[in-house]
Amino acid sequence: MNLQQDLKRYKILIEEELKKVFPKDNIPQEIILESMEYSLLAGGKRLRPILLLKSCELVNGNVQEAIPFAIAMEMIHTYSLIHDDLPAMDDDDYRRGNLTNHKVYGDGLAILAGDGLLNYAYEIMLKTVIENKYSNKFIDAMNEIANSAGFNGMIGGQVVDIISENKEISPKILDFIHLNKTSALIEASLVAGGIIGEANSQEIQLLRDYGKYIGVSFQIRDDILDIVGDQKILGKDIGSDIDKEKSTYVSIHGMDKSIIDLETYRDKAIKIMSKFDKNKATFFVELADYLTVRDN
Repeated sequence: MNLQQDLKRYKILIEEELKKVFPKDNIPQEIILESMEYSLLAGGKRLRPILLLKSCELVNGNVQEAIPFAIAMEMIHTYSLIHDDLPAMDDDDYRRGNLTNHKVYGDGLAILAGDGLLNYAYEIMLKTVIENKYSNKFIDAMNEIANSAGFNGMIGGQVVDIISENKEISPKILDFIHLNKTSALIEASLVAGGIIGEANSQEIQLLRDYGKYIGVSFQIRDDILDIVGDQKILGKDIGSDIDKEKSTYVSIHGMDKSIIDLETYRDKAIKIMSKFDKNKATFFVELADYLTVRDN
């Protein structure tokens, strides 16, 4: 099975699980569930939940045990996109090929839809923790995800990104933004899957490093696509970073160095996977390569 087939198979699994998570009762606040579902079920690569399941599989874990955490991770990622698209932040009109949440439901409901997805993600993970009698591996996986999404992770990266607009920033600050705003959730997905799969400490560190490398390469490719990408393929506005005078990897390092560094991070990620079972690591090797050339 090649990478695209594997991605498609796991994406279908994630999509089916996402469709089950919301209650279908007729309730007064039904509109917020509709708004949450609008963004959550709008498609996307589902990269983070797939990575969580595949890392669990990589270390011979039970993938079924990891599904609630994969669903929670996608909810957290989607909440961040809803808020990121708001007028007070990036002010984008399109996401995943559709109008952004606030363009359909208004700013207030979009904010609450993001809040709802974030909170529901923790409800789902806690339910699994309780049902498994407070098993340490589920607690540790939840802790990893929580830390990556907070002010020491994704939110911290978003904060520095916002306060850096219309300013010249150092490569060090840009690295901080990328490692936290983008890479943190990717890294946590891999680590959480490894924890649930009962990986040893060495394997956890390898997964963490792999996540860091592909997370940064993912963002570099995004910065490149913001200049050379096709809006119809990307499913979102291009040139928005330039319009907002935001510093990107390309604006600081130039296109040629960005491409070179992208390939360097790919090679580092691939090297890490040589430490794992060759057959099971093939997915991760091919993924690292794919992320350097993707067009969406």
